[in-house]
Amino acid sequence: YGNLYNWAVTVDDRGVCPDGWHVPSDDEWTILIDYLGGKGVAGGKMKETGITHWNSPNTGATNESGFTALPAGYRDDTNGSFGYMGIYGYFWSNSTNGNNVSFWQLAYNNSNAYNGITNKTFAISVRCINNNN
Repeated sequence: YGNLYNWAVTVDDRGVCPDGWHVPSDDEWTILIDYLGGKGVAGGKMKETGITHWNSPNTGATNESGFTALPAGYRDDTNGSFGYMGIYGYFWSNSTNGNNVSFWQLAYNNSNAYNGITNKTFAISVRCINNNN
């Protein structure tokens, strides 16, 4: 499923993204989501197909985009527990609102790409985008 990161490592010098790459903003996520047909269908086009990693029914999963999103869930910042593996894939945005930060979510039971806000200390997945895009 890959590593889970708190938000701080997405913006500091630890290099979660390789040189020439960065964590996308909400605007960059929106460009991808719109290109894939909008929030109601983009999630399905981004999810890995089948139920090897995603819980059944993995609704609408076609991976038409080649994104191959996996449902790594999250790591709780208060007690270190893990949650929702197999159910949700959460991906950081670099867009902030005070102490909160934006993320994008894909789910096992629909084709949506959902945008939400959480605190910066949860640990979730990171997908990097090339600086030239």
